[in-house]
Amino acid sequence: MKKHLKLAMLAVCVALAMGVTAVQAQQPEKKLGWYLSAQTYTFNRFTFFEAVDKTLGAGLNSVEAFNGQEIGGGIEGKMDYKMDAEKRKAILKALKKKKVKLCAFGVVNGTTDEEWRQLFEFAKAMDIKVINSEPNAEFLPLIGQLANQYKIKVGIHNHPNPTKYWDPAIVLDAIAKANSEYVGACADIGHWVRSGLDPIESLKKYEGHLVSLHFKDLEEKSPKTHDVPWGTGVCNVEGVIAELKRQGFKGNISAEYEYNWDNNAGDVAQSVANFRALLAGK
Repeated sequence: MKKHLKLAMLAVCVALAMGVTAVQAQQPEKKLGWYLSAQTYTFNRFTFFEAVDKTLGAGLNSVEAFNGQEIGGGIEGKMDYKMDAEKRKAILKALKKKKVKLCAFGVVNGTTDEEWRQLFEFAKAMDIKVINSEPNAEFLPLIGQLANQYKIKVGIHNHPNPTKYWDPAIVLDAIAKANSEYVGACADIGHWVRSGLDPIESLKKYEGHLVSLHFKDLEEKSPKTHDVPWGTGVCNVEGVIAELKRQGFKGNISAEYEYNWDNNAGDVAQSVANFRALLAGK
């Protein structure tokens, strides 16, 4: 594994020096039905379209957006599922020009039935495949109905203990209440480690219900730890990859790097290179 990671590190250095990302041409995750994206919250100090450019620089060409980020790129306002149709079209046009796919949206919640309908309508208009959320329990039956109607997946996401969905058992109970094949789990493996949970054992509990992931690696097993490039920390990235393969998972994996906020594009690029090196080494 160390040999693969050293080669990946060298590849990133060469690519950044050339001003291009050589790893982008090689995306072994796609053969598994995985879509490796950047959660633009990683770049929340910047506009959405600055985040898109940083995503491309990291060797990725798809993103998960979050509600509330300044759009940028000559488009006024913020990413907002309530935005008008013209602004949606402008964003999609700019993304198409950059050859970047908006594949997921989250973590986002509606506070009324109407807001949940607006959220699904937005996702449909933007061709978003999965909404990641931490919904109030009262909305779960409606979410299931809307997921069926729009055929859009919903991933119930976990933040660390003591937030309401920190335990996989709680997420599974919510999935059952939604009662839809389109509603499953969005597994944040880093937050599991912050909560003292084993990411492999937690993933096993989600088998058959996993629709997306927020991917992290952490410096240590502690609530107050921070992100490190994937494969260099304590989240057992190699084991997580093996478990996802065993389950036959297919779907989006978003890089969410919550550290070194002003200058973390290189950390994300290194994480992507390490991830792909581990895949290629299997």
